[in-house]
Amino acid sequence: MIHTDILIIGAGPVGLFTVFEAGLVKLRCHLVDSLGQPGGQLTEIYPKKPIYDIPGYPSVFAGDLVDNLMEQISPFKPGFTLGERAEKLEKVEDKLYKVTTSKGTELFAPVVAIAGGLGSFEPRKPPIENIAEFEDKGVDYIIKDPEKYRDKKVLIAGGGDSALDWSIFLADVAQEVTLVHRRTSFRGALDSVEKVMDLAQNGKINLITNAQAIGLSGNGTLQEIIIEEDGKEAYPFKADHFIPLFGLAPKLGPLADWGLEIEDNAIKVNTFDYSTNLPGVYAIGDINTYPGKLKLILCGFHEGTLMIQSAFKYIYPDQKLSFKYTTVAGVNGF
Repeated sequence: MIHTDILIIGAGPVGLFTVFEAGLVKLRCHLVDSLGQPGGQLTEIYPKKPIYDIPGYPSVFAGDLVDNLMEQISPFKPGFTLGERAEKLEKVEDKLYKVTTSKGTELFAPVVAIAGGLGSFEPRKPPIENIAEFEDKGVDYIIKDPEKYRDKKVLIAGGGDSALDWSIFLADVAQEVTLVHRRTSFRGALDSVEKVMDLAQNGKINLITNAQAIGLSGNGTLQEIIIEEDGKEAYPFKADHFIPLFGLAPKLGPLADWGLEIEDNAIKVNTFDYSTNLPGVYAIGDINTYPGKLKLILCGFHEGTLMIQSAFKYIYPDQKLSFKYTTVAGVNGF
């Protein structure tokens, strides 16, 4: 049985940074995550993926960002329950919730902050009949270690940020990088699109648009990808690796049964403080939705910061919150 001030569901980057903000106002935090280590998707899916939109870091590897966040929150000594999924939410008395995990652990707190990222997730796979035969034998849906592709021929499929960012990064790692997209326009950041176009123009990557992969072949491991391009007959393309990056299919899992207001598989919140329809329950990061929502880590940091201010007032309505900048006294001075 664990008691804390704020129970954070999800130990991804947004959940971790929220511990820091809570520590500044002397609120204790405990984090629950179904994964076996902190960091969420950054650790589990792409620890070596560079991230470009964290303030103060022109580029930082996802895994390094998690390490820095863990160091940042270490003075506040948060608790962790890892490898267990939050299954059940119960209100046991006024301003006290109980969350029970998949392994029966009971955790109590007046405030619950859901920072579960996309919830549980699985990669979206292209409709290629024999793709399962080559999974882990040339087909990867996520990139954990880019060194795996050094001096190899890589074909990436997709038109979002992940496909663009990895095409840019692997251009300096792989022997040959080819990006295939079904359209001529991309969904990713404009800066990333421009970088890909420049790399293609300079011959550093191959760019094939209005095309898609429709088949795979090889003897035990991937050797060729069948490409169907508009106006042309389908043709084989030699590659060592095929990496379709079509995003993740999110699932709320048990959270969907907690009585929260759900819209488009996300939790609706009030943008004043990112509170849900349940008193004392908040949702921050990619798992929430509101008009103008952007699913960015830095936006989640902002949401967690405002949420903590509201959570303090919810827990201690009679106390005055004295907010200070960290430059006034430093972390240890709060």
